[in-house]
Amino acid sequence: MNPTIDGAALLDEVEAFHRRFNVFPTEAAYVAVTLWDAHAHLIDAFDGTARLAFLSPEPGSGKSRALEIVETLTPRAATTVNASANALFRLVEADGGTPTLLFDEIDTVFGPKAGGNEEVRGFLNSGYRRGAKSLRCVGDGSNQNTEWFSSFCAVAMAGLGSLPDTILTRSVIIRMRKKAPNEKAEPYRRRVHEKQGHALRDQLADWATTVHDEVAQAWPEMPEGVSDRPADVWEPLLAVADAVGGHWPERARAACVALIKSATDGDEASLGVRLLTDLRDRVFCGADRMPTAAILEVLFGLDDAPWADLTDDGKALTARGLSKLLSQYVRPDNTPIRPRSIRTAHGVPKGYYAEDLADAWLRYCPLPPEKSATSATSATPQVNGGESVAEELPGIRYITPKAATADRTA
Repeated sequence: MNPTIDGAALLDEVEAFHRRFNVFPTEAAYVAVTLWDAHAHLIDAFDGTARLAFLSPEPGSGKSRALEIVETLTPRAATTVNASANALFRLVEADGGTPTLLFDEIDTVFGPKAGGNEEVRGFLNSGYRRGAKSLRCVGDGSNQNTEWFSSFCAVAMAGLGSLPDTILTRSVIIRMRKKAPNEKAEPYRRRVHEKQGHALRDQLADWATTVHDEVAQAWPEMPEGVSDRPADVWEPLLAVADAVGGHWPERARAACVALIKSATDGDEASLGVRLLTDLRDRVFCGADRMPTAAILEVLFGLDDAPWADLTDDGKALTARGLSKLLSQYVRPDNTPIRPRSIRTAHGVPKGYYAEDLADAWLRYCPLPPEKSATSATSATPQVNGGESVAEELPGIRYITPKAATADRTA
C-alpha cells in the first residue's frame, strides 16, 4: 500500500464530513455510509455492490441532505428523481467509467401512483451483481436491433416509506428520523462545501488505486450469523474496512450486525419470518406442541406484534391464516408445515409440533433470540402443572389455551 495515503485516517475524515451535515440515527449508520462511499471508488474490484437506502416515514428527516453529501464523495455521481430504465441503462454504458447513481424521492418511482415501474425495479434488482445485462431494442421505427446493456453500478436511494422487498434485501438500510431539539447539524452550502467534499472524493480515488488489487482478491470474514444475501450486501463494505485497517474492521462488523438486525426488526413485509420468530422466541419456548387456539391466544397478547389486527380492516390472524403463512415453509421431511392433531385431556384439537417447525426456525431465524424478560417470559405461557394443563404424554410437553391464559394473568 502507498505509505503516503493512510486509509483509516482518510475514512475518519469522510465520516467527520458526514457528521457535519447529517444526523444519522445510529453510530452504525455513519460507519456504513462512510464505507459505502469508499466502496463506490472500488466498484470495478467487486463482484457485487450494496444498495444504500435512506428511508423515513415523514418528510424533513434529512434523507435528501444525506444523499447530497454522498454525491460529493462518490465518483461520477449522477442524481435523478425519476428516470426511465432505458436512460439508466445508457448512462451505465456511457464512456467515462461506471457511474454512481443517486435516486432522490425514490417513493415516486415505487409508490402507489407509479404503476409499479417494473423496468426500473428490474434495473435495480439486476445491477447489484457484476455481469448483469438486459436486452434492449435500439434503432428508429421499424429499423430495430437488439443490444445488451449492463446495469452494474453503485446505487444510493432516498425516499419516504419503504421499497420493494427485492430491493430492500440488497440494501444497507438507514432509517432516518427528524432531528431532536438537541441534535444540531451544520447548514450545507453547496458553493462552499461541495469543494470540500470533492477534495475528499479525489483522495478516496487516489487511495482506491493503491488497494484495488488487494480488495479484488479479498474474502472478508463475516460476523457470526451473517450469511446468504446479507453477506453479499456487506462483503464489499467489509473488504474496504479490512483494507484501511485501524479501528475500521471492528467498527464495520459491529455496524453490519446492528444494521442487519435493525432491517429485520423493521421489515413488516416478511410476515412469515416474523411469525416463525415469534413462535420460536415467544410462543413455544421449549414446548413440544401447542394447539392452534393456544398459539393464537399468545400471539394476540404480544403488544408489539401485528397478529391481533393483521388486516387493513383490523381483523386478527385466524387459524386459516396461520396455516396459510406456515404452509409456505417445510418440515424436515420437505413437506409443507400443516396443523396436526394433538391429544389432550379435553379432546383432540389441531395444532403444531415444534419438530415440524425446527427446520424452518433453523433456516429463517438463524440469529440467536434476545434474552428479554419483558418480551419472552411475560407473554409466553409455561407448562406449570395443575388442571390448567392437559394431561401429558411421556416425554411430551404441550400447552392448552387455558394454561396460556392462566400464566399470563398470574
